[in-house]
Amino acid sequence: MLTREEAKKITDRVLALTTFPECAVSLRNSETASIRYAVNSVTTSGFQVEQQLSISVTKDKKTGSTSVTEFDDKSLRDAMKRAEQLSDVAPPNPEFIPGLGPQQYANFDNFVDATAAARSAAMIPAIRAVIEGARAKNLVAAGFFERDATVSVIANKHGLFAFERSTDSRLSTTVRTPEGSSSGWASSQSPDISKIDVAAVAAAAIGKCDRWRNPKRLEPGKYMVVLEPTAVSDLLPLIGSQFSARSAEEGRSFLSKKGGGTLLSEKLFPDFVTLRTDPFDKRNRGMLWTNGGIPAAPVTWIEKGVVKNLVYDRYWAQQAGQKPTPAANRLMLDGGTDSLDALIAGVERGLLVTRFFYLRVVNAQTVQYTGLTRDGLFLIENGKITAPAGNFRFNESPVRLLQNIVKMGVPERAQGGEGEGMIAPALVVKDFPLTSVSDAI
Repeated sequence: MLTREEAKKITDRVLALTTFPECAVSLRNSETASIRYAVNSVTTSGFQVEQQLSISVTKDKKTGSTSVTEFDDKSLRDAMKRAEQLSDVAPPNPEFIPGLGPQQYANFDNFVDATAAARSAAMIPAIRAVIEGARAKNLVAAGFFERDATVSVIANKHGLFAFERSTDSRLSTTVRTPEGSSSGWASSQSPDISKIDVAAVAAAAIGKCDRWRNPKRLEPGKYMVVLEPTAVSDLLPLIGSQFSARSAEEGRSFLSKKGGGTLLSEKLFPDFVTLRTDPFDKRNRGMLWTNGGIPAAPVTWIEKGVVKNLVYDRYWAQQAGQKPTPAANRLMLDGGTDSLDALIAGVERGLLVTRFFYLRVVNAQTVQYTGLTRDGLFLIENGKITAPAGNFRFNESPVRLLQNIVKMGVPERAQGGEGEGMIAPALVVKDFPLTSVSDAI
């Protein structure tokens, strides 16, 4: 992995190769170790090292960009020449903003040496535990265990330089019956590989597969649902891009006010809804910068139901006379103190949702998406899980989801198969529209 000093030498070499007034460089260096398993056995063991450097040059508001994966002098010179040639034929960008000068970034390093050093030998015991647990129940396990260590760098001709490094690890498993008629899924993630909860992952996936046999076919409709944190993490992060001030002011967002203006400072959600980002929460790594070098910082987007902030990129901030703001990624939804079992106990009739799958946009302005329930859907009656339920297609917006929350559990890091994940509690949500039956497992 590149050190700060090594990365600085590389970016300085690149910046010195052009006479263009604007040149920005981004560099990424990563190591990834992984094991894939299926049919109760390891199928692939991999170790991958990657590096990429991207160059963007601008003259007369005309920008050319390219990237390169070799950092020798010839490769860098050729890449710079290519970027300059592309700039010559590019149309002027009327919204071009010169690069930032030096910035003050937080002294935050979410890097765990044990994660960065982990190879197959460190991951095999976890996979063995999952497979042996599945075999004991005559079930079949498949999944993926991956860890990575990453260095990210940005620099430009105005003296901007930023360096960060981070680690992360993720274990997920799908457990099915031999004939494939029942399925359960679970995952765990952490920057510290020693904190991956292998026992919980195995127990959850195996237990759900075992209980989901012969699911009951229910009619479509609006249901009270208990969404596990994974299901919340699949759907709710889709709201993040909707905090764009430009989209709201131009009438293209759910935060656009009819007749003009935005819904900033208006109460749209229940009092107990607070949605924020904190790039320095060690459970879920976040970049030290966003939007072209703007220093990351904790931001509250919704506070006690009130929309508190919008995202201003550097161009739109200049147009609107505002300060640029960090992007709304790596979301965190503040929660309550109830366990998942306690949330279920408070539901007279509803459905427990493990996760969602295959989310696709239906209406960009209302943030409505469609998708499927998957890998464990259960009927709740009188506060208890009484039967497995057949899967559904849904049509719902994370905006409406937040508006219909009844109760919240304890927040935790969660990540399904859709997107970057977030810090999310389990939620009890009313009137969740399950629009049609799905025969998918």
